[in-house]
Amino acid sequence: MTDTPAVVAPSKAEDAFRTIGELADELGLPQHILRYWETRFPQLRPLQRAGKRRYYRPSDVALVRRIDRLLNHEGYTIRGVQKLLDAKTPDDAGALPAGPLPALPPAPDVSAAATPPETPPSPTAAPGASDETIAALAGIRDMLAAALALDDA
Repeated sequence: MTDTPAVVAPSKAEDAFRTIGELADELGLPQHILRYWETRFPQLRPLQRAGKRRYYRPSDVALVRRIDRLLNHEGYTIRGVQKLLDAKTPDDAGALPAGPLPALPPAPDVSAAATPPETPPSPTAAPGASDETIAALAGIRDMLAAALALDDA
């Protein structure tokens, strides 16, 4: 028995339309995941021909690759990716940039050496909590408030 090399079909051109099966194979994802993403991301709308056969345009392929990268490689949630895509302005028309997303600013130091916040600790603090613990928790609270303010901006 001789080993013959398997014949590999040439890949499609970058600007060619892809079926759901071709795209799923290319990304290593099940087809049902792509169908699910179509329900969660209104920006993802492949052409549908007779019999509901899906054809993904090059822009759809790029969007699916970005969604896959964000969800499966960068740890975003569905909701997080939805917010990122919704935040794009109409003149952006495409999806997210191909490069990595900008990093968040560094978190402030909340160690015991950090200065306590200007507001006094809550009178409902746990009984027996040390001043260090209360100060650290107040610092964390301030960090979260700052992060929420960045998210709202």
